[in-house]
Amino acid sequence: MDANIGLALMDFVINLDEHLVELINNYGTGAYLILFMVIFCETGLVVTPFLPGDSLIFVIGALAANGEINLAAIIVLLMSAAIFGNLVNYQIGRFIGPKIFETKSVRFLKREYLIRTHNFYEKHGGKTIVIARFLPIIRTFAPFVAGIGQMSYPRFLAYTICGSVAWVALFITGGYLFGNIPIVQKNFTLVVLGIIFISLLPAIIAFLKERNHK
Repeated sequence: MDANIGLALMDFVINLDEHLVELINNYGTGAYLILFMVIFCETGLVVTPFLPGDSLIFVIGALAANGEINLAAIIVLLMSAAIFGNLVNYQIGRFIGPKIFETKSVRFLKREYLIRTHNFYEKHGGKTIVIARFLPIIRTFAPFVAGIGQMSYPRFLAYTICGSVAWVALFITGGYLFGNIPIVQKNFTLVVLGIIFISLLPAIIAFLKERNHK
């Protein structure tokens, strides 16, 4: 990622509340489409796991409580973005996964790995898709891997809907109820960073455990 882009993204995340207000003021209803695309890309494209998800939805909930955003419309929009993002990512994995494994030039990828992945997602894929929705970065790769493992589509769809609805509902409700409490407003940047840290914590712990195990 280019350094300037990285700095701009960091500034956007740290001052998320201010930038979202600017976005709404500058683009009006067009801001809804931008927010849809951010959530869609964070989940739907393997190359964009760095986009804000949890913190963005929390701030949107706080703005909705102030009347800055239509609550019902944004809930439907964000849930749809999360669901369609997962579905697109799944289809990408399902399409290119087998081709990657069949490529002889890829040294460490074998057909047996594809079979193991498929078996894992048939057995544990449901809870994996739901839990991954609440884990930044991991939620970007989970549907892709589910597609590679050829998890049955109806099952994937059902758990994707459950996970996406629960994810958006939890964070937007949190922002709506707590985002405008004075102490939260005064320390909004710390709250946003705290949400990001807490969201990443399970992945960090899992990584450290795996590292120590090795």
